Amino acid sequence: MSRQWVLPEVAAIEADMIALRRQLHAQPELGFEEHVTSALVAEKLETWGYRVTRGVGGTGVVATLERGRGFRLGLRADMDALPIREATGLPYASGNEGVMHACGHDGHTAILLAAARCLAQTAQWRGTLHLIFQPAEEGLGGARKMIEDGLFERFACDAVFAMHNVPGFPAGRIGFHSGAFMASADEVTIRVIGRGGHAAAPQQTIDPVVVGASIVMALQSVVARNVAPHDQAVVSVGALHAGSASNVIASHADLHLSVRALSAPVRELLERRIREVAHGQAASYGARVEIDYRHDYPVLVNHSDETEVARRVALEWGGPEMLLDGLRPLMASEDFAYMLERCPGSYLSIGNGDGEQHCSLHNPGYDFNDASLAIGASYWVKLAEHILQ
Repeated sequence: MSRQWVLPEVAAIEADMIALRRQLHAQPELGFEEHVTSALVAEKLETWGYRVTRGVGGTGVVATLERGRGFRLGLRADMDALPIREATGLPYASGNEGVMHACGHDGHTAILLAAARCLAQTAQWRGTLHLIFQPAEEGLGGARKMIEDGLFERFACDAVFAMHNVPGFPAGRIGFHSGAFMASADEVTIRVIGRGGHAAAPQQTIDPVVVGASIVMALQSVVARNVAPHDQAVVSVGALHAGSASNVIASHADLHLSVRALSAPVRELLERRIREVAHGQAASYGARVEIDYRHDYPVLVNHSDETEVARRVALEWGGPEMLLDGLRPLMASEDFAYMLERCPGSYLSIGNGDGEQHCSLHNPGYDFNDASLAIGASYWVKLAEHILQ
């Protein structure tokens, strides 16, 4: 990590940034319950002169600063935590039992707040700046709720950007990828309905466990034999539940699937084949299935022009060594995809560390790397100043 990537005005408040990030870490809140967090965010922004709108999409906050006519830029950070019991042992560990910031949203919020403070004090830009502090990114679709609440009608943006930390890459380095970058995410429940009975008389039953096992195995061919090798997709059966006793054949079994793709056509293909396989396998045993197919987040697609602008800012300011090499599309999902469907923009990555800080996201031992805070905030300032000229 290079200190040359930290602006003087950001360096001057770095200690405050770290203290704020750790305060947020100690008081994590789940999606749509971020009342303390959003109140703290709103109070800070009002102090710095922003016009603040609370309660957007539930617990979301949007802060606006206008300096004449010009480009309208949106920068977004997520605020929610996860239902995980923290195991870091840190002095600022979660004070909310069973809830922790295991994905770094405390860091993302602190980064954008620090940038907001600096951008309010500099005269190096003109236009409109919208800072979007989003609730409920972790599976609850907070971005969609904000959009449904009129986000882009009430706070029109010509481009919108977001940033997420990535463990395993050097702290503070920033990565860019144009096009499909994160996968769609669908959740599927397949209920196999058979005929229960005594385990000693299996011939009188239609065993849903056997049918479910057959469906699980047949689903392994969907990606391997239906999706083109140059495309990416995932069909994972995360759970199979049936029965409660060894001597009873259950009447039904439930399969729970996670389905992911990097393009809309592949996403549609997966749904069609999963339905066909489940129905076909069940019918071959004399059983039937009921399928609950829930479409969650869409594919996150970064717009090429905005991604190139963002990359060029990092290259011209921080040099080639600031750029993350080898950044590839991820099969994880992100609801910023909804915002990118409505507005041009890009979703960026910032390294969280490749040494001791290399702990995966959604892990009880994870912590955001404070070494990345000042660089992330400095980059937001440089990007905003570049675009808002």
